Order: sequence, then C-alpha cells, then structure tokens
Amino acid sequence: MSAETRLDGRWRLHPQVALRPERFGALAYHYGTRRLSFLKSRRLLEVVNELEAAPDPLAACRAAGVEEAELPSYRAALATLAETDMIVPAERGGLPSHSDGNPPQEAAA
Repeated sequence: MSAETRLDGRWRLHPQVALRPERFGALAYHYGTRRLSFLKSRRLLEVVNELEAAPDPLAACRAAGVEEAELPSYRAALATLAETDMIVPAERGGLPSHSDGNPPQEAAA
C-alpha cells in the first residue's frame, strides 16, 4: 500500500467502473481509463459491493465477514483499487480519472 493512500471515510466504486462477477471473484473494468483489474476473491467482491453503504472500508470488510487476521491483505487490495481509481472517496465519485497506460492490476485478498 502506498504511503499516501489513506482509506478513511466513505468509499465507493468509481461510476465508470463495471464489475463482472466470476468464479474466482470479479473483473473490474474502468471505462474511463480502460484499465482492467482482477478481484481475486468473492469476499473482496462483497467488500467492494459493501463500500458505499459502509462508513469506511473497515466496516465494509466486517460487513462482508472478513476475519481480523485477513484485514491487512484486504486493506492492501483496497489500496490497489484506490490507487488505480477503481474505487474513489464517496465525495469524489463523479470526477474523471487519469489514464496512465499501466497493465491490469490484481487486487488480491
């Protein structure tokens, strides 16, 4: 997780991101940046789906049933999704993203 990525407060899926559930988790495609990310577990997909209703990402993790020992890997996965604009702070949800031309990212957990 990048030192500047702080996952405080409310977060949500970027409005230009579509999720496609898969057996392994989900594919996340950002129509603005054309970036493809892999959510490598069904539980991570549940966490991402809980984000908008939760007061913070930790609450979303708990709502999805993430165990305390698993939290560091979920925080890292969410930080990767934040750094690639797949998820954004709720108050920033409609702002356009930047395209950096990087290859697909994997958000493990």
